[in-house]
Amino acid sequence: MSDYIGLSRAVKAVKIPEGHETDLPAGTQVAITQELGGTFTVVVPDRGGLFRIQNRDADALGREVAPQASVDGEFEIEKVWGQLRGCYDPEIPVNIVDLGLIYDVGVADDDSGKGKRVSVKMTLTAPGCGMGPTLAADAEQRILSVPGVASAEVALVWDPAWNPSMISAAGKQALGME
Repeated sequence: MSDYIGLSRAVKAVKIPEGHETDLPAGTQVAITQELGGTFTVVVPDRGGLFRIQNRDADALGREVAPQASVDGEFEIEKVWGQLRGCYDPEIPVNIVDLGLIYDVGVADDDSGKGKRVSVKMTLTAPGCGMGPTLAADAEQRILSVPGVASAEVALVWDPAWNPSMISAAGKQALGME
């Protein structure tokens, strides 16, 4: 874990694992515990634990705001998967695809006639995790950045129940399970 730093300005953050948004004022002491996929997980002892801070607020942590990944060109399903691979659980240093949280990606013509509608079914490692809506919204925004995508919906599902056997070989390697 890195040393503690004071936030240079106020930021919106999401409490982990509850998923409630809160304000962290300028000067709040934080330590970055994870920096993946353009988001930051920080520990804030004075506030009782872990919080997720979005890339748009990286400057408050003394970091540069990362540019959005380039997804130029025509619609391709692999670009959707690429965007999903940029979405990370804030407590686990593995993306949601390699964690085995994505159960289905469907593509159809959007009703607007202006592109594709992408529907994703995903789960969480624990049904009671409050971060579900935050992770789903992150995935949705990333999918909407793919060329040719007119709409996106990420639904949280619980059947089948997630278990560690669903983690990909790359995910298991990153977690030291192989």
